[in-house]
Amino acid sequence: MKIRITVAATAVVAAGLLAAASLPAAAVEAFSAQYQASAMGMQGDGQMSITSQGGNRWQYSLTIKNQLVDLSQKTVFDEQKGWLRPLSSADLSRVLVKKKAVNANFDWSKSQATWTGDVKPERAGPVALKPGDMDALLVNLALVRDVAAGKPLSYRMVENGNAKTMSYQVAGKEKITIGGQARDATKVVRTAGNKQTIVWVVPNMPVPARILQREDGQDSIDLQLKAWQ
Repeated sequence: MKIRITVAATAVVAAGLLAAASLPAAAVEAFSAQYQASAMGMQGDGQMSITSQGGNRWQYSLTIKNQLVDLSQKTVFDEQKGWLRPLSSADLSRVLVKKKAVNANFDWSKSQATWTGDVKPERAGPVALKPGDMDALLVNLALVRDVAAGKPLSYRMVENGNAKTMSYQVAGKEKITIGGQARDATKVVRTAGNKQTIVWVVPNMPVPARILQREDGQDSIDLQLKAWQ
């Protein structure tokens, strides 16, 4: 069973220039957010964070742990006029007794992405890169930015030896509880076949307040924000 915790896990869209244009030029800031996490029906803990790597480089991390699942995703990126440009990523996962490690390198001097580790030869790349491309993890941040700016939720994602287009649709406003307080949130949805990703975005929060992934009508991953700073 493959589990990938990202807003973009099953998404869709236009070309890279459209994605770049959709991002407002808000500055990247360090943060840390704690989540209540449910994966494979078991409760656990999750965390998202951005930490400075010096200069214009940042590391965006996401971890989830319970008794069955141990996931870690990290992407190093820089910011180019509002575009969150991936430079490298490392994904480690343990689901039951199965372990997997995949590393990605985004070589912008050659405009190509390659993958190493536990990947099939046909998934190793290279894949041609375009301005505006992001990996799946960075779409989390782009989605929050674009909901706040009222811009199209459309992106081009490069991951696992492929480039995919993706888009989300606004599904209205809802109340969501964070730390015992009710907050107004914008709900956005992406449906692809038997998979669905639902995201709740709260104003002035740099990360999604909740991410729910469903498959065949059943919840598979649920991240609910508890606190952030």
